[in-house]
Amino acid sequence: MEGVRPMPHEDKLLQDLLDAPAPAPELSEIGQVAEIGDGIAIVAGLARALVDELLDFGGGLMGVVFDLEEGRLGVVLLGAAGHVVPGADVRRTGEVVAVPVGRTLLGRVVDALGRPRDEGGEVRTDRTRPIEMEAPGVLDRAPVARPLATGLKAVDATVPVGLGQRELIIGDRQTGKTSIAIDTILNQKDTDVICVYCAIGQRGDAVAKVIGAIRDGGMMERTIMLSAGDEEAPGLSYVAPYAAISMAEDLAQGGNDVVVILDDLTHHAHSYRELSLLLRRPPGREAFPGDIFYLHARLLERAGQFADHAGRGSITALPVVETQAENLSAYIPTNLISITDGQIYLSPRLVRRNQFPAVDLGVSVSRVGGKAQAPAFRDVAGNLRVTLSQFEELEEFARFGTRLDEDTRRKLARGAAVRAALRQNERDPMPGDEQLAVLLAAMDGLLDDMSEADATAAMNIIRKDMRENDGDTADLIATGRTLGDEGRGRIVSGARAALAEGTDGADA
Repeated sequence: MEGVRPMPHEDKLLQDLLDAPAPAPELSEIGQVAEIGDGIAIVAGLARALVDELLDFGGGLMGVVFDLEEGRLGVVLLGAAGHVVPGADVRRTGEVVAVPVGRTLLGRVVDALGRPRDEGGEVRTDRTRPIEMEAPGVLDRAPVARPLATGLKAVDATVPVGLGQRELIIGDRQTGKTSIAIDTILNQKDTDVICVYCAIGQRGDAVAKVIGAIRDGGMMERTIMLSAGDEEAPGLSYVAPYAAISMAEDLAQGGNDVVVILDDLTHHAHSYRELSLLLRRPPGREAFPGDIFYLHARLLERAGQFADHAGRGSITALPVVETQAENLSAYIPTNLISITDGQIYLSPRLVRRNQFPAVDLGVSVSRVGGKAQAPAFRDVAGNLRVTLSQFEELEEFARFGTRLDEDTRRKLARGAAVRAALRQNERDPMPGDEQLAVLLAAMDGLLDDMSEADATAAMNIIRKDMRENDGDTADLIATGRTLGDEGRGRIVSGARAALAEGTDGADA
């Protein structure tokens, strides 16, 4: 029609809105806080809430539904609840606890929910993964057949760990459990293995020392540091190991080999016991709730070597647990020993003898790693264990002051030398060829009747000679070939020549 002006932009936008279909009604379910306690809350009015659902308490505080009872919910809080009072509103989210995942987390220090705790800014990833996932089935798994080199003679030679294995690190306080975990991480510097270190209930200064050691060792860029401190809410300590496994699962699905250190599950169990008692769950043995076994079983079952169609990656779990007065029959230690594929036991008796790492070979065992152990190490491991076990029996007998014949004296000297050869400084992971050279030299008698200082100097000479003059042994280990009499003789001859040359140089 003539004289009709075009519809202005505002009028057209209004007409489009009128023509658009009406939005669906938005349902928001709101409950109220009935009780608030240390780390838990009792919520009323959310009859449709589900177990493990995330609830929003406002102010950035979230909680997880633990108990469903008629007219009330038992909720575990994931943070400080200073602003929450009875009668405050609580909203359903319809979601479960999830953490950010991806390679952007490498080199970062985060809390149990994946929030940054370093100075690197926000975690730049748009992918998340629930902390609770169903463990892979049998058909999604493959046999454990590749070794994980820890760089520790006492572990790699006698208690080997395979990629995809669950090996428990157990011992009393101050026996070196965390040191073994850190050295294992540092030894991956020349491999493609990615590491996740999860500190549960640790003091802030202890976590800072671990971060400093990993950064000094050059492994921070391939490590995710996750920390839930003892000063934080127990709910964060509860979710921390599950968050660490979820981060590892995402990396493993990309074909990566991942090592997860859970340090330690004793604090994790204590946090769960605290939350359960506050929520009035029935206590059982040692006041732990009845599902304490399932707590760790469903966590560690998610580790393993995965099949080709499941990503071809692996998750090696190294959980740490603390004993009291060498009591391996306590509730949590026995649970974890039965769940895992072996244990590395650190004895306070060996600590008192200045034997570090204090691995007790009589109690330590690897139920899988022998199949994944390099054949060159397998040739040495059997004789090593026999020599040490015979030595320990003779050592006990010799304490009575009985007159010993010459053959027994030689066995005692040999056993003492082999035990000394297993000593190793912290933060000094050793390549496989150097480990073999030192152990074979000790078992062949090259370190017999040496003082501690002389034995340490001799081992350093042997290691240096192996680095500079022998490249065949490293290739032999890498290609999975056996040592054989020829290889064994070559290593021992090289060590003997190096010691002779070093002694002549020292005398000169």
